[in-house]
Amino acid sequence: MTDTFLKQGEIISFIGRTDLTEALKRYETPFFLYSGESIINRYNFIKQFIKWKNIKIFYAMKSNYHPQILEILRNEGCGIDAVSPAEVFLALKCGFTPDRVIFTSNNSTDEEISEISRTGVLINIDSLSRLEKYGRKYQGTDICLRFNTDVVAGEHSHIQTGGPKTKFGILLSDVEKVLQICGKYSLKVIGVHKHAGSGISDKSKFIQSMKNLLSIALKENFPDLKFIDLGGGFKVKYHPEEADVDYDEFGETAGNVFKEFCDNYGRQLSLYIEPGKFLTSEAGIFLVQVNTLKKNKERNIAGVNSGFTHLMRPVLYNAYHHIINISNPDGELRVYDICGNICESGDCFAVDRLIPEIREGDFLAIMNAGAYCFSMASIYNMRPLPREIFFIKVNLNLAI
Repeated sequence: MTDTFLKQGEIISFIGRTDLTEALKRYETPFFLYSGESIINRYNFIKQFIKWKNIKIFYAMKSNYHPQILEILRNEGCGIDAVSPAEVFLALKCGFTPDRVIFTSNNSTDEEISEISRTGVLINIDSLSRLEKYGRKYQGTDICLRFNTDVVAGEHSHIQTGGPKTKFGILLSDVEKVLQICGKYSLKVIGVHKHAGSGISDKSKFIQSMKNLLSIALKENFPDLKFIDLGGGFKVKYHPEEADVDYDEFGETAGNVFKEFCDNYGRQLSLYIEPGKFLTSEAGIFLVQVNTLKKNKERNIAGVNSGFTHLMRPVLYNAYHHIINISNPDGELRVYDICGNICESGDCFAVDRLIPEIREGDFLAIMNAGAYCFSMASIYNMRPLPREIFFIKVNLNLAI
């Protein structure tokens, strides 16, 4: 047990391929299994659906900071959206040059801003308070500004980052105060940024948020703009029966809106987007094993060797993750609660879930585990962190 705990969070990478049968023979559960090929495919897809020649993608690395994922995205030409000094330093260590990293400040300390400034990474400022303090110390430098576009979007209140209840961004109505501060300290605003929320299924809200940002990105306000940053939040399909988002239609609309803006601005600007889970969610699978079956009156409980400390999204956001019984995929369908090993009643990966018959010893695959899963893990209850295993290609072989 001591050795297991000391090896927590071990990172293993292979430039090759595997399937679940091979992986389960080689490694003890629980572990995350990532597919590099899936990430590359998603990157190429998102690069194409917005029809704009000067589009640049900055990966929101808070979703998954596995070094191999960062390396393949770097090789594809991607940049990094970082939200902490540690993320910036890891990105730089993984070979990203400072011009390919944006640091989005959120209640940062003066010391953190000083650390980032020394790296040469562009800082994205999201409050008048920070803008004033930054300008006082770093007069005449380039900055980006994050605005709250007053659009509430996203699949859960915890990940809605626009509107009157959020902590993020400068109010659009405060643009005159922004201009006064920037003028006082000769700050050069080269980009404006917004992020309305995560998992946005209503495309009209994303477009409205975009239009609201562009309404203040006028040449008379910000004559030195090089880019507009639309943030991320693109919807990922977690439930098999969810409707697909028509990203071609969305991309065409966004491209037309941006073209009209650039025509009025008088210059073709770059368009930045910051996908996180859109790139990595489907690339990850979390493998666990059933060790306990229990009948609690009318409820069938399947206990597994992991818990919300490894995959927090269901308890934090009431998020759905599809679960496959890879040991018995053709078994009779039954309703189960899939529960973890943490001493909390809310420690469930699924409740009232219809799954092929589960037996003790069966392996379960929790899907869409490539984003905001390991990156939010903890050692609560002193449970060790699981391994992360990366292969270029992963085959989903259901016959174990």
